[in-house]
Amino acid sequence: MDRATARKFVDSWVSAWNAHDLDALLAHFTDEVTFRSPVAAQLLGGDGVIRGKDALRAYWTEGLRRIPDLRFEVVGSYVGVDCLVINYRNQKGGLVNEVLVFEGPLVAEGYGTYLGEDTNPAGAR
Repeated sequence: MDRATARKFVDSWVSAWNAHDLDALLAHFTDEVTFRSPVAAQLLGGDGVIRGKDALRAYWTEGLRRIPDLRFEVVGSYVGVDCLVINYRNQKGGLVNEVLVFEGPLVAEGYGTYLGEDTNPAGAR
């Protein structure tokens, strides 16, 4: 992934989140995506692993229902081989990293990660 492609992705990603436009956001993900987040475990129960685009939509729909003021501000992004890390602040000011692993142009795996001392990341995504 080159920097221009990464910048375009990040801009689209944050715009979709801040507009609460799940269709635009989910267009970046494979149908078989796997997403892992401790917030998913808090909101939905279970192990925090979301499997498939339909399940990801359901998770994020519930998150937006519970956190109607959700908003992200990108702090930085980091490009790797077939991966991208987006560092951002959520509406509560908490720092979050989203680690995204790509298959071609689409995200196949994602990880929501939070500061170790943040024992209640709900609302962060």
